[in-house]
Amino acid sequence: MHVHTLTCFSARPGSGNPALVIEHAGQDAGARQALARERNTTCVFIDEDGPTIRVDYFYPHMRSPLCLHATLAVAAVLFARPGAPAAIAVETAMKGQRLELVREGGDYFVRLAAQPVPEVDVDVEQVAALLGTPLASVPQLASVGSPKLLAEVANPDTLHALRPDLAAIAGWGRQADVNGIYAWYRRPDGAFEGRNFNHLDPALEDSATGVAAGALSVALQRGLVLRQGKTTGRDCLIRTRLDGDALLVGGSAERAATVITR
Repeated sequence: MHVHTLTCFSARPGSGNPALVIEHAGQDAGARQALARERNTTCVFIDEDGPTIRVDYFYPHMRSPLCLHATLAVAAVLFARPGAPAAIAVETAMKGQRLELVREGGDYFVRLAAQPVPEVDVDVEQVAALLGTPLASVPQLASVGSPKLLAEVANPDTLHALRPDLAAIAGWGRQADVNGIYAWYRRPDGAFEGRNFNHLDPALEDSATGVAAGALSVALQRGLVLRQGKTTGRDCLIRTRLDGDALLVGGSAERAATVITR
């Protein structure tokens, strides 16, 4: 088993959202979940069956249909192989979603398409109560593979002061088939900033949430420069752009270590 440690979407060296990429694991879902829980880190497993490369994502508390910061980590591992092509196609394990990995300079991007969202009657007051703050606009649902409820807040002080009821958000998400709430605001410099709430433990808050950046791009129908991670102490930067019917989400992926075990 090869375990690669990477940090992704770093805005500066030493920051970024960590992920473990595991090759040659040969484990079932239960063992994979146990490893993610033990390491307390997002883990993505690469399974290769002939020409098909499947990626299987596990947070410490759950298996996920898609995690884009972990996918950037996969891209860094795959493009480091000798003779790697200009673009690499992978498929997600849970839903069979096709993703295309590309490298642009020192960064990596995932090309993917918008996905259907569940039919949910979004109650503005309910969402405001879940976050514990008034909202600046009507929340929107969007997805690039893992549905997000996107809730705009008024300013950075509001965003960074949020201490929502995570258990209530998780309960609402299970009922609505939505993977948490992404709170965001528009910065004066034209960039965006956000925080993701889909974990039960505040200590596990994402420093960068690529699926939310993608969902926000779909909802706003524009490319974004999105910052995240101030609250967690890991400064992250996500870039998105529209490409016809497709969307690219990307940023940096820095390798920290590789460990080979039996």
